[in-house]
Amino acid sequence: MKRIVVLISGNGSNLQAIITACQQGKTGGKVVAVISNKASAYGLQRAHEAGIPTLTLPPATFADRQAYDQHLMAEIDRFQPDLVVLAGFMRILSDAFVQHYSGRMLNVHPSLLPKYPGLDTHRRAIENGETEHGTSVHFVTQELDGGPVILQARVPIFADDSIEDVQARVQHQEHNIYPLSIAWFCTGRLQMHEGAAWLDGKPLAPQGYAAE
Repeated sequence: MKRIVVLISGNGSNLQAIITACQQGKTGGKVVAVISNKASAYGLQRAHEAGIPTLTLPPATFADRQAYDQHLMAEIDRFQPDLVVLAGFMRILSDAFVQHYSGRMLNVHPSLLPKYPGLDTHRRAIENGETEHGTSVHFVTQELDGGPVILQARVPIFADDSIEDVQARVQHQEHNIYPLSIAWFCTGRLQMHEGAAWLDGKPLAPQGYAAE
C-alpha cells in the first residue's frame, strides 16, 4: 500500500475523490496526511472526517518561499510518502522542492496542456472562443504546469456557457482521471523516465494516455 500526502488550498473536491477511491481499494494507496497553506480550506474538514491527519502551514509565518518550502518538505517527509499529490495547492513551488520529489509528485491542471498554463483557464478558454476545454494530470517539474502529461479529459464549451458551467464539467472529469492516474502510479504502472511519462514500460505521447 503506497503512502500518499495531499497538498490543498481550498474546497478539496479532488481530495475527496482521491480519499473515496483509496477507501474503495481502487488506487493501491492510502492518504496518510493532508497539508494546507490555508487554515480555512474546507478540504481539511474532509480529511478530518475521513480520519486523516492534517496540518496547516500559513506562509505568513515564514521569512520567504525557500524557508516555507524547506519546512513543508520536512513536514511531508515525516509521513514517508511514496507520492505527493497537489490537489488545488495554490503556491508556486521552489526548484529545490520540486527536485526533492522528482518523479513522485503529481498535479491536476484545469486545461488541455500545453494550452493555458497558469490561472483563470476557464475564462481564457471561453474568451478565446474555444469549443473544447479539459483537464490534465501531469508530473510536476520545475516548469510551471509544464511536466509530462499522464492523462487528459476533454469537455465541450457551448456558446452560452458561464465560467461556472465549464468549471463544473472540468471538475467532474478531474474526479475521474486523478484517482486513476494515482492508481497507475501506486500499482507500479506509471513512472517518470528521461523527462517523459511512461505507462506499462512505454513512453506516453505528449498529450498523455490516449487509448480508449
